[in-house]
Amino acid sequence: MTKMNVRMTLLSDAIFGNGSSIPGGEDISVLCDGFGFPYFKGGTFKGIFREELERYLELCGKGTSDIRETVARLLGIASSDDNCDQMIFSDFTIAPDVTKIILEEVGIDRPEVVTDILTNVRTFTEIEENGIAAKGTLRRARCVNEGISFYSLLSCPEEEKKLVTEVLGMIKWVGSMRNRGFGKIRITVL
Repeated sequence: MTKMNVRMTLLSDAIFGNGSSIPGGEDISVLCDGFGFPYFKGGTFKGIFREELERYLELCGKGTSDIRETVARLLGIASSDDNCDQMIFSDFTIAPDVTKIILEEVGIDRPEVVTDILTNVRTFTEIEENGIAAKGTLRRARCVNEGISFYSLLSCPEEEKKLVTEVLGMIKWVGSMRNRGFGKIRITVL
């Protein structure tokens, strides 16, 4: 197994939804750690990697059985609880040096302030054909600010490093509301 340091830089605001909302506040909240720093789950990224790996192998002219075998060998079987994954994805987090600086400035007991520094709240509504906002469609989503970089440690078999690097380079979008332009990223293997 080889370890790969991976950087994910946000080229647009992104929504790393945590599956909950804040009544009277946000309809979509961002996944944050106990100190208020947003992060992107490694398991969620693994699913995105799986999709791009399948697409990559298809573009390379591989047949369905070859694609299934390669994906299962590297990532396990998606619907199985008995996965023998060869690849491991850690969560994508902000660099420790950056988190240290922010915590020294803000303090460790103010996670809401940390979150406010690194995110913003966007408001959306559905527009009807006549150009007027549709009733009951006002929504608010917390977004991670464009320009922030997140880091992950990825483990993979040494002989698959070239394949993994090429597939990582194909990943361009993460998070929620990608169809609205959120979550555009650039992946760099360090």
